[in-house]
Amino acid sequence: MAMWNPWRGCKKCSDGCLYCYIHKGDAKRGVDTSVIEKTKDFAKPIEHLKNGNYKMKPGIVYTCFSTDFLIEEADAWRAECWQMIKEREDCTFLFLTKRIDRFMDCIPEDWGDGYENVVVCCTVENQKNADYKLGIFEKLPIKHKCITAQPLIEAIDIERYLDGIELVVVGGESDTNARPLDYAWVLNIREQCIRKNVSFEFRQCGTHFIKDGKAYTLQTKNLCAQARKAGINYKAIRAAACIQPIFKG
Repeated sequence: MAMWNPWRGCKKCSDGCLYCYIHKGDAKRGVDTSVIEKTKDFAKPIEHLKNGNYKMKPGIVYTCFSTDFLIEEADAWRAECWQMIKEREDCTFLFLTKRIDRFMDCIPEDWGDGYENVVVCCTVENQKNADYKLGIFEKLPIKHKCITAQPLIEAIDIERYLDGIELVVVGGESDTNARPLDYAWVLNIREQCIRKNVSFEFRQCGTHFIKDGKAYTLQTKNLCAQARKAGINYKAIRAAACIQPIFKG
């Protein structure tokens, strides 16, 4: 698996952005997150070794995980990224976005019903944004769709949006002031996924975690490990091959 961030910087645009780890990390380093700029890794997917092979190996490529692939400020650069994605058919490019309402304005002319090697994850955090964003997402021409409910800040019902979805990832918020994650919300989404035969992954607990009515405060370093210990991941029958390396259990 590889990481590709062709640009850096982001702007808060959704309820889930309140305690964004990107903004927190930049603040500690004295970096202005609102400045969107290309990185030295812009052309990373098509860089070559001396022997002519690609430097970046085939496999899953986590794309724009420190920004948003659909952010407005990157409109002038995205077409070149699509060309690189198309060239690297041996890689599967996965990106998360809080700006799914911009999708049709950001795709290449030859997109058609989607590129086989692109997985798009629509991020939601509460019912209001789930209804708005997933209502758009379900109509978009994308071959591989995932939903990321992280940070999940309230109980949500997304079952009616799960047709055509390959994976739902759920997780809590990590911050001293983080909003709590109730384990009952996680289990409820899991049941929705099982009923619709959609793979489910519990990615991380929240710093403030509620289980059976009891509140816990967890260390950030333990959030993912505690989620794995729950053992509630679900792999759908006939799960899409492209999500197999993503799914953790």
